[in-house]
Amino acid sequence: MTVLRPGFLRSPRSFRPGPLAVLVTALLAALSCTLPLTSAQAATTPSRGSAYMGMGVLAHDGRDGSPSTGDATQTEGVDVSAYQGNVAWSTLWGSGVRWAYTKGTEGTYYTNPYFAQQYNGAYNVGMIRGAYHFATPDTTSGATQANYFVDHGGGWSRDGKTLPGALDIEWNPYGAACYGKSASQMTSWIADFINTYKARTSRYPVIYTATSWWTQCTGNYGGFAVNDPLWIARYATDPGTLPAGWSYYTMWQYTSSGPTVGDHDKFNGALDRVQALANG
Repeated sequence: MTVLRPGFLRSPRSFRPGPLAVLVTALLAALSCTLPLTSAQAATTPSRGSAYMGMGVLAHDGRDGSPSTGDATQTEGVDVSAYQGNVAWSTLWGSGVRWAYTKGTEGTYYTNPYFAQQYNGAYNVGMIRGAYHFATPDTTSGATQANYFVDHGGGWSRDGKTLPGALDIEWNPYGAACYGKSASQMTSWIADFINTYKARTSRYPVIYTATSWWTQCTGNYGGFAVNDPLWIARYATDPGTLPAGWSYYTMWQYTSSGPTVGDHDKFNGALDRVQALANG
């Protein structure tokens, strides 16, 4: 057996690689080209559970000013998730915030670790509060996620201080915008969630969405407007065109850069209308 040592040279013919060597070299080259892309994708895709209400609004719809003070009576609100941690509810109350929604769940794999502080904290300072579920239609059925939501803080009680649960249905932060579903499949998934939530709580949930996402992923379906209050997302001077079926919005997330927590909302009416929604 020949042993190669420093200074030993084979003839040029001996350096011709065999077919197997050529294949291995090609595979390694291809792998080296794909690794940076895979790493970049991994770095930009958030971890499951980290989604929050309005996560995709700036990236897809942008920002176009802030609401002007008008004659319409509106009631200030906020929405929070684990991203905000322990919330200074007394500060928000002092600034005029009177209602709040807290992220309760996502899919069937996540519950907000700050839920108790946020959900109960809003209640304790006098706010009318509710919980929301970040939908992931690509993981489990609408019914399964509705049950998970109700079982982990998303229920409702007629105490005058609890709003019906909200379904946060928007761009998929973990993959394809419409979660790999056709428009008809998406509307069926949403209906499955709504019907199950209604059966469990006696209330129809609020639907939080953006018009552009709704148009793209449901085909601008208008059938839910009869029963489900609309919470529209648009960071601009006005809510803009609403999804089909809804002639008015109930809530409007108008900014992600408001005071104290960032995500601020307006209820389309005075405080007594917020109370009316809470009472059912």
